[in-house]
Amino acid sequence: MTTALDLVLLAAEQQQPEDVGKSGPLGALLTLVLLLAAFLLVKSMSRHLKRLPSSFDEPDGPQVVVPDTPADLVEPRQPGQDLLDTLRRAPRAIEGPRRDDGPADPPAR
Repeated sequence: MTTALDLVLLAAEQQQPEDVGKSGPLGALLTLVLLLAAFLLVKSMSRHLKRLPSSFDEPDGPQVVVPDTPADLVEPRQPGQDLLDTLRRAPRAIEGPRRDDGPADPPAR
C-alpha cells in the first residue's frame, strides 16, 4: 500500500512548467476579435429585425391576384364561347336575320 501512496504523493509534488495554462497575447487577441465579431453581428441583426413588419398577417383591404400565365390576364371564357368563336371564323355557317316582308333569297355561295 505504501507504494501506491508514494506514487500519489510523488505525482502531486511534480509541478508543471510556469507557462502551462496561461494564455499568450495571441490568445487574448483572438478572444477580443471574436467578441468584436459577435458584437457587430448582434448590432446588424437588431438593425435587420427593426426593418421587419410588426405582423405578417395579410391586410384586410383588397388583395391583388397575380396571374401565373399571360392567358390568365384575359377574362375567363363563358360557356359556349368556343362554339361562338368557331362560328365567327366560318361566317358562311351563320345565316343573317330573315325578313317577314317577302321571300328570302338563299345566301350566295
